Amino acid sequence: MGKRHEWSEAWQIAAVYVGTVIGAGFATGREIIEFFTRYGMAGTIGVAVSGVLFTWGGARLMVMARRIGAASYDELNRYLFGGMLSPFVTLVMTAMIAGVTAVMIAGAGAVFEEQIGWPRQAGIALTLGLALLVMLFDRKGLFGVNVFVAPMMVLFSAIAFVKTIVAGDLCRPDMAAVDYSLKAMLSPFSYAAFNLAMAQAVLVPIAREATDERAVRRGAMLGGMVLTVLLLLNHMVLLSFPHKDDYDIPMAEVVHTFFTVLYWLYVVVIYGEIFTSVIGGMFGLARQVRVWAPLGGKWLGVLLVLLFAAVSPFHYGELLSFIYPLFGYMSLVLLWLLWRRQLPRR
Repeated sequence: MGKRHEWSEAWQIAAVYVGTVIGAGFATGREIIEFFTRYGMAGTIGVAVSGVLFTWGGARLMVMARRIGAASYDELNRYLFGGMLSPFVTLVMTAMIAGVTAVMIAGAGAVFEEQIGWPRQAGIALTLGLALLVMLFDRKGLFGVNVFVAPMMVLFSAIAFVKTIVAGDLCRPDMAAVDYSLKAMLSPFSYAAFNLAMAQAVLVPIAREATDERAVRRGAMLGGMVLTVLLLLNHMVLLSFPHKDDYDIPMAEVVHTFFTVLYWLYVVVIYGEIFTSVIGGMFGLARQVRVWAPLGGKWLGVLLVLLFAAVSPFHYGELLSFIYPLFGYMSLVLLWLLWRRQLPRR
């Protein structure tokens, strides 16, 4: 029973890890295009490198956090960056969470505009209104939607990959351009670093609450391997899709092309990912802002909604293309320190 419980906990940790990294940027396909597919077949090597970093980095981050007894990413940052730099790092991470949340809100507008035919501003307004309601009533059970969304992402990725093979369109020579530029070489490192930095808020407390370190290590490694497979499947499909750069939500167009029956279900899954990402970002920001200023929950929720309404003129693809790589390069320091810092003894 002990080993069975250990493996059961490892799979639960892996599911949390995968669900945390598979955000809306992953679900829409824009994130994968930005970091991998735009570099052609060289991006395939990048996917493999990123997968190794997810497997190694996730395990090292969680085991390190567990051994120092960190309850939050602030405490882990203190160990990694030192007492002098950690407040600045926390401030930067808070800004990064705000930036990613802004991208997700713009993504909600893109879903309504491209897939439903509504005005983009209407989709953003609806999303912000729903987010404000959730923050006012604190309905944290909404996060449970990830239990549905993550497995559905695995299913859709596998279906799209198989359909692409059956159609004979998988990575035709005319679609497999190669780019070995410096940006292409750095891309897998910045992608893994960015996602590990953003996932800290979830992975650190999960590691502390786990009953056994072996379960933590196994869960991180299982999660890293699943992420690698998902990245590879979606990258290969997008590499084979000739019109991927014409859409803000390219994976929805892939599903519409290859498996029309499930198209609307996939749109719901994408919006679910976006909405949970928005709520997660806003709750995280609200908790951090309360540390700095004694604002009430209702007023803080209204303030955050008004601030994020300011991103509505920007398009999802434009925001993601600028913000995600920028934050990826900034997060490389975290990846380097994970490698350099000594792992505390048990």
